[in-house]
Amino acid sequence: MNFLRNFLAAILGCLVAFGIVFVMFLVFASLFGSVEETITVKNNSILELQLQLPIKDYVGNSNDDPFALFSESSQGLDEILNAIRVAKDDDDIKGISINNTFLMAGLAQTQELRRALEEFKESRKFIYTYSDFYTQRDYYLASVADSVFLNPVGALDFKGLSSEVLFFKDLQEKTGVKMEVIRHGKYKSAVEPFLSNEMSEANRTQIKELIGSLWNSMINEISLGRNISTENLNIIADTLGGRTPELAKRTGLIDVVAFYDEYESSLRKAVGILDSEDLNIIDMKDYVIRSNGKSVGSGSDEIAVIFAQGEILYGEGSADVIGQGIIVKAIRKAMDDDDIKAIVLRVNSPGGSALVSDIIWRELELAKEAKPVVVSMGNVAASGGYYIAAGANKIFAEPTTVTGSIGVFGTIPNMAELAGDIGINAEQVGTNKNSVDYSLFEPMTDEFRTVVQEGIEEVYDTFLQRVASGRGITVAEADSLAQGRVWSGIDAKRLGLVDELGNLEDAIVAAAEMAEVEEYGIKKLPRYKSGFEKLMEDLGGVSTEAKRSFIEEEIGAEAYGILKQVQSAMKQKGAQARMPFVLDIK
Repeated sequence: MNFLRNFLAAILGCLVAFGIVFVMFLVFASLFGSVEETITVKNNSILELQLQLPIKDYVGNSNDDPFALFSESSQGLDEILNAIRVAKDDDDIKGISINNTFLMAGLAQTQELRRALEEFKESRKFIYTYSDFYTQRDYYLASVADSVFLNPVGALDFKGLSSEVLFFKDLQEKTGVKMEVIRHGKYKSAVEPFLSNEMSEANRTQIKELIGSLWNSMINEISLGRNISTENLNIIADTLGGRTPELAKRTGLIDVVAFYDEYESSLRKAVGILDSEDLNIIDMKDYVIRSNGKSVGSGSDEIAVIFAQGEILYGEGSADVIGQGIIVKAIRKAMDDDDIKAIVLRVNSPGGSALVSDIIWRELELAKEAKPVVVSMGNVAASGGYYIAAGANKIFAEPTTVTGSIGVFGTIPNMAELAGDIGINAEQVGTNKNSVDYSLFEPMTDEFRTVVQEGIEEVYDTFLQRVASGRGITVAEADSLAQGRVWSGIDAKRLGLVDELGNLEDAIVAAAEMAEVEEYGIKKLPRYKSGFEKLMEDLGGVSTEAKRSFIEEEIGAEAYGILKQVQSAMKQKGAQARMPFVLDIK
C-alpha cells in the first residue's frame, strides 16, 4: 500500500513540476513578446556600444527565445553588425557612443565591427568613444571614432602584438605522464610543446611573421582613422607613447582627456541639447532586440549562412564545438531547401578531428553540386578549419584571419612512468597478435607506432589532395604551402589559399551573385539548444558553463588556460588537423 501511495505521489509531483514549468514558459513567452514593443527609441538618441560579454560569430536565434536570459554567456557578432546597419538608417539614432573596456573578441571580429562602424559614419552621424583604460584591441576598435576620450587617470596600452606558447616537456618528465606524439615528418611546430622546453627558430620565425602581418593590418587602419603615419605609430608603440593620458593626447592617439561627466556633456553637444537635459541612451542589447526584425536583406530567395565555430570534435556538436552532427544536418537542410539559392559557410575554428573535417568536406562537395558554396573565414580557420573550407567555390578571409596550418598529427597520453613510480603494474591478455594494440600503462611499442604513423601519413596525403583539388593546384604545390605553416589572411591571399579579402557580408554578396539572385533574405543555421532546453538541463544539475566559471574563478584565468590546453590534448582522439599551438596574441 505504501508503495502505491509513494508511486502516485511521485507521479503527482512530476505533473505539478511540469505544470509549473509550463506556466513559467507561458509567462516568459508573453513577457518577451511584449519586450520588442516596449523598446522605444526617442528622437536624438545615442546607441551605446558596450560589449561586456565574449563575442561569438553566432549564438543562435536568441532574440526569438524568451529563455535566452538563463543562458546568456556571449553575444552574437551577426546581431551586433545587423543592429549597427539598421542604426545607420534610423533617423532617431544620431550617433554611437563606444563605452567599452576589455573587448572579448578576436582580431577578425574586431576588424569586422570596425568596418561596420566605418559604414555607419557614411550616414554623417557621429561616433564618440570613452574609456578608463584602452587595451590594444579596445583602441583598435576605438580608433574609428570621430573623437576618442580617455579618463585623466586612465591609460592606453599600445605596444605591438606578442604571442606566448606554453611548453610541457619538463611537466611530463616530472609527473611521469607524457604525450606520445606521431606526426607527418615535416610537421614539427604542432607538437613542439610536448617535445621541447623551448621554441625552435623556425617556429619563432613563423609566429613573428604572422603577428607582424596582423599588426600591420591593425596599424594601417588606425593610421587612416587617426591620421597618423604607420611609421609614427610604430615609434609610439616602441616608446610606449600612449602609456599616460597626456602622452596619448600629445602623440595623437586620443583627442580629449576628460572625466565621464565631461564626456556626457560632449555627447549632449553632439546631439544639440542643453547640459540640463537628459541624454537619450539606448543600450546595444536592447537595440539588437528591436532591430532583429529589421534585417537589411529581404526576398523570397534566401542565402543560407552556416556557422561552424569552435574545435572540431566527433559528435553532435554545439555552439562551441563543430561536430559532424549539427553541421551535416545544416548543410543538408540548406541543400534540400529550394528557397535557398546559395550556401555561405562561416568558419571560426583552430581545427581538430581529421575524420570529422573530412565528413563535413564531403557534405559540402555534395552541396556544391546543387548550389554555390562560399566560405567566410573569421578569427581563425586553420588546419581542420581550412580542411572544411578548401573545396568551396570561393573563399573569403579577413586580413587579420589566421589560416593555413595544413598538417596532421596524433597525440596519445601515456602514463607508464607514473604507473611504475606509484606501483601499478598492468597485464594484458589478448586473442591475437595485435588485439592489445596500446595500453595507457605500458610504453608504446614500435609496431603500434608504425601503424599509427601510416595512418597519419595517409590522412595528410588526403588533406593535401583536398586542398589541391579545391584550389586548383598540384599536390606538390599544396605540400609546399603546408607543413603546418600558419598565415595571415593577407599572406593566404598572396599564396592562393584564399580568393578574396573581405568579411561575411562580402561573402554573402558573392554567393548571391554566383546564384544570380538580387533580392534575398538570410537564413542562419544551425539551430542550437534553446534557453528553455538549457534551463531544463540546468534544473537537473549544475550546468557545464557554471562549472567552468567556478573553476576559472577559483584557480585564476592563466591557470585555467593551461588546464584547458592539457585537457584538450588529453581528449584528442584519432588523427588531428588542428592549429600547431594555442596562439594567444596579446
